[in-house]
Amino acid sequence: MKPLSYQQEQQQLNNGYTTIVGIDEVGRGPWAGPVMAAAVILDMQNIPEGMKDSKKISPKKRELLYSQIMASSTVGIGEASVEEIDEINIRQATFLAMYRALENVNKLKKPDFAFIDGRDIPQQINIPSESVIKGDNIVLSISAASIVAKVTRDRLMGELAKKYPHFAWERNAGYGTKDHQNGLASHGITPYHRKSFAPIKALL
Repeated sequence: MKPLSYQQEQQQLNNGYTTIVGIDEVGRGPWAGPVMAAAVILDMQNIPEGMKDSKKISPKKRELLYSQIMASSTVGIGEASVEEIDEINIRQATFLAMYRALENVNKLKKPDFAFIDGRDIPQQINIPSESVIKGDNIVLSISAASIVAKVTRDRLMGELAKKYPHFAWERNAGYGTKDHQNGLASHGITPYHRKSFAPIKALL
């Protein structure tokens, strides 16, 4: 795969926009933990090298890129809680997390155009936007957002694993792996499990 360039963002700058943000989320599929989103405005003069879909980068490289992005870019983080996921469904909770990430980046620097990973643009986002399927492999600022969101969420699940050590969240980030299933069988659910998800609902 060829390295990502700033081409997509440059095209929008050429269209007259001045500040481009990329938005992505992680954690739609896990059985436990919040869904997390990040909004990143890159500094065109200081772009970390080697960015792509966060799932295709080793944990060590992700941590390095995360540090570089946080040091050189304007970043907002947003999340939607397990309770919100259960109340409004994972799709709407994902949109809420993205909106919150954008709101938090807004406090630091106001973007006037957003690239959003996926098929849909959250209704709450009210600046000109473009949704990009597999955007974390196409748009550099979305890739940066995917890295920030994943590292942030993985760290959170690692902290929760210290409190609930039977589910291997430090390794599976809340996904339904065999270790996680074994933990559920022996210890039941926690307040951080998504009760609206079928495998958890079946245990209630």
